[in-house]
Amino acid sequence: MNASTARTRRGRRRPISRVAGKRILITGAARGIGAALARQLHAHGAHVALLGIEESLLAQVAADCGDAPWRYCDVGDPAQVQRVVNSLTAELGGLDAVVCNAGIARQLALLGGDPSVLEETLAVNVLGVYYTLRAVGPHLAHDNGYVLIISSLAAAIHLPLAGAYSASKAAVEALGDTLRIELRHTGAKVGMAYFAELDTEMTSRGFGTEAARSILGRSTVSGLAPLGPAIDACERALARRSRRIVSPYWVSLVLWCRPLAQRLVDYSLRDGVAGGLEIARTEPTAFTTEQPSRTPRMRGLA
Repeated sequence: MNASTARTRRGRRRPISRVAGKRILITGAARGIGAALARQLHAHGAHVALLGIEESLLAQVAADCGDAPWRYCDVGDPAQVQRVVNSLTAELGGLDAVVCNAGIARQLALLGGDPSVLEETLAVNVLGVYYTLRAVGPHLAHDNGYVLIISSLAAAIHLPLAGAYSASKAAVEALGDTLRIELRHTGAKVGMAYFAELDTEMTSRGFGTEAARSILGRSTVSGLAPLGPAIDACERALARRSRRIVSPYWVSLVLWCRPLAQRLVDYSLRDGVAGGLEIARTEPTAFTTEQPSRTPRMRGLA
């Protein structure tokens, strides 16, 4: 069975829904999920528009997508997001879907760590999603409109040193659930993507640290999953306007038994955390994407 066909109950093949002709805006499109998805959607006939902050990488992705329209955009700046979204939507001639993918990660020891890590993570991963949703809302509030928010398994399962990232992904999960209800009367739909540790720079640069290895005994909890199936899942979601997608497949099982899974994590990591936290408090790390300067919005953490 190939990507363009599926087998019916009687064994015949039928076409899968296509993304050809859809006008899709992707945030954080310079690398990782955003870049791979943009290239695949373009290859399958979609019209994509891209935004991000890594201009040289973004320009290359746009060139690979048939000189797709793109803009520099800091999603943590609401005025900039509004301006760029309106401009790119006009170039596309309308909008059928948005993929809220822009995000950053950095380890943080909640006690004794740098509070600016949490502030910056929320500014991009939560406020950035909100500003994007606010800007695209008027363009997507129609029968074919669709919002795909890239959350994470980290929204449901919380690990030491990943508190800032987990909090941000749980927050966008809540935003997505709320928006789904608020958009229902327009005919637009909202989907949520839950991915485990994918083979991207987000995983390796964000949490492939000495402190994490000290706690986990290795670089990742579940091992790196290939990026390809996650990109295929995103494409299917955009074609079908799906409510939920996961990758790898077992993520759906973990989501189904969240409380038990969290208890298992708590139990399995009961030893060795103290040493890892000590390392994290002094280990030099950086965000997965260097961020522009912006006015702090979480004054209590500044």
